[in-house]
Amino acid sequence: MAEDKKMVEQITSMDTDFAQWYTDVVKKAELMDYSSVKGCMVFRPYGYAIWESIQRDLDSRFKALGHENVYMPMFIPDSLLQKEKDHVEGFAPECAWVTVGGENQLTERLCVRPTSETLFCEHFKNVIHSYRDLPKLYNQWCSVVRWEKTTRPFLRTSEFLWQEGHTMHETAEEAREETRRMLEVYEKFYLETLAIPAYTGKKTDKEKFAGAEETYTIEPMMHNGVALQGGTSHYFGDGFAKAFDIVFQGRDNTPQYPHQTSWGLSTRSIGAIIMTHGDDNGLILPPAVAPIQIIIIPVAQHKPGVLEKAAEIRDRLKAYRVKIDDSDQSTGWKFSQYEMKGVPVRLEIGPRDIESGNCVLVSRVTRDKKVVSLDNLENEIADMLKQVHDELVARAEKNLAEKTHTAVTMEEFIETDKTQGGFIKAMWCGDENCENKIKDVTGGVKSRCIPFVEEQLSDVCVCCGRKAKHMVIWGRQY
Repeated sequence: MAEDKKMVEQITSMDTDFAQWYTDVVKKAELMDYSSVKGCMVFRPYGYAIWESIQRDLDSRFKALGHENVYMPMFIPDSLLQKEKDHVEGFAPECAWVTVGGENQLTERLCVRPTSETLFCEHFKNVIHSYRDLPKLYNQWCSVVRWEKTTRPFLRTSEFLWQEGHTMHETAEEAREETRRMLEVYEKFYLETLAIPAYTGKKTDKEKFAGAEETYTIEPMMHNGVALQGGTSHYFGDGFAKAFDIVFQGRDNTPQYPHQTSWGLSTRSIGAIIMTHGDDNGLILPPAVAPIQIIIIPVAQHKPGVLEKAAEIRDRLKAYRVKIDDSDQSTGWKFSQYEMKGVPVRLEIGPRDIESGNCVLVSRVTRDKKVVSLDNLENEIADMLKQVHDELVARAEKNLAEKTHTAVTMEEFIETDKTQGGFIKAMWCGDENCENKIKDVTGGVKSRCIPFVEEQLSDVCVCCGRKAKHMVIWGRQY
C-alpha cells in the first residue's frame, strides 16, 4: 500500500497550486500528451474517449432539432476572409497563414480556419435562392487554429476540436429564436451530461463575438472560483449576408437578406469537467461521459472462480461501459489508479463476496462502500450512477453559490475580488470605459455576462456612480 499512496501523492494538492494540480491530473490520468508543435497537444485514448461521448450527446441533441452535419475546407482565402471587416479584425492577431504550397509561393495566402463563418457564407450564397430554401440548419465537427500566446491543455491550445453550428433563417425573429434555443441546448447539456451548473446570459458589446450583433454565453465556475466560457451562441443579423451578397426571393417576391446565427462548444469542456469535479486524488468523471463507467476489481483473483465471476458480472452489465482489471498489479494499486482516472463506480468481487452472493460498490464521489446483492445488481448500479451525477451537481451548485458575491461600491468590488475571488454581481452603466477600468484596476476581472434575470442591487454603476443599466456577473477567466 505504500506504493499506492505514493502514486496518489504525485498529484499536487489543489490548495497548494491549482494550476499544477490541473496539469498533474491531465498528465497522470493519461488524457493528453504534449507534441513538438507549441500549443498543440496529443489526445490520448482516454481523453479522446471523453470527447467522443461529448460528441455523441451533442450530436443527438442537434439532430433532434433538425440540424445536419456538413464539412467545410480548412483553408480560407485571404480575399474571402476580408469580406467582413469586423470579423477579420477580431481574429487577425490569432490567424495562422499558409503562403507556400509544395515548392511554390501561393498567389493568395490562405488562412487556417479560426472559425468558418466566411466559408459557410460562400456556400450559402450558392444554395439559398428562395424562402423555400430556408432555414438552413448546419453543424460542423472539426478542428480550428488560433495562435494563442499562452497555452494550457484543453483550455487554450493553438489547435482545438469543436463543433460550430451555422444557420440561416428567413426572418430576424427566427434567427434570434435559434440563437437562444442553442444556448439552452448547451445549458441542458452541461447540467444533464457534465453535471455542471452555470450562469447564462448576454455578453456585453465589448466581449461579443467578432462580427456578431449579439452573443450569448454559458459561464460555469471552476472549483477555484475562476470562470470558463463553456459555449457561445451568436446572432449575426443580416450583416454577413450583405457582405457576401446572399439574397433570396421572399414570400412577397422581393429580394431579401437571410438572418444568420452561429454557435460553438469545444474541447475546453473537458477542462471544465476536470476543474469543476476533480479532487486531490485526481479526476472525477460524470457517468455520462466516463470512458469507463464501472471498473470491476477482482479481489484475490488467483483463487478459483473469482475471474470467472468477474467476467459474468461484466457480461451482465453490457448496457454500461465496463472494464475488468485482471492485471498483476496489487489490489490497492488498482483502487488508486481508477480513483485517479475518475471512474464513477468501482465494483469489488472476491471469494467471500461470491460465497455470500454479494459484491461491493464504491462511489468515486463519496468513496462510500455499499454491499449489494448480486441478484439486484443492475438496479443498484443504476442507482449509484445516478447518485454520482446528482452529487456532482450538488457540489458544483454549492461551490457556485458560495463563490458568487455582490458589490455595490468600487471599493467593495476590489476588496471582494482580492479576498474572496469568485464571481461578483455588480451594477453597470453600460459604458465600455467602466469595463476597461474594472479590468485595469483589478488586474484582470472582466464581465462574464448580463444574466437573463437581473437583480437590482443598486441604482448606480459600481464603477462610475452614474445611473445603472444592467446587473453584470464579473469574474476572472481561463
